[in-house]
Amino acid sequence: MFSWFGKVSFVPYSKVQDFAVHLKGGRMMGTVCKQCGQASFPPRADCPECMSAEFEFKEWSGKGKIYTFTKIDAAPTGFEDDVPYTVAVVDLDEGGRLLAWVGETLAESDTAIGMEVQVVPRIFEDVEPIKVYYTLEQPGTTWGKAPSSE
Repeated sequence: MFSWFGKVSFVPYSKVQDFAVHLKGGRMMGTVCKQCGQASFPPRADCPECMSAEFEFKEWSGKGKIYTFTKIDAAPTGFEDDVPYTVAVVDLDEGGRLLAWVGETLAESDTAIGMEVQVVPRIFEDVEPIKVYYTLEQPGTTWGKAPSSE
């Protein structure tokens, strides 16, 4: 399944391989430890608190607050056509952090530490491999998701 995203795993089984299925469906999924309740995003195969291997997937809302951000003017190789752009680290309400691009619904000049945002997964299936990244949008922004399997 990770081959959808241009990565090939030579391990015959991964405890978090279903994360790829959730990503492809537009869902932000983290894990919750069944032993101690520790929530993790991105998903963890083993709990960082109690080291238990017993976990369940839980859908995250994508709501969070900007922890820090920076504007990129001198891009690394492969991103030269995208400069300037702003990326931010977000503390998610349900736990965990992620790196995301500041999206179209947020004014770059208004971006601030502590600002409430909506993380939106962006999946481009029209190219191989599938490209996945996250953008930060105004709170309440919605996106397309596959129907829940629950």
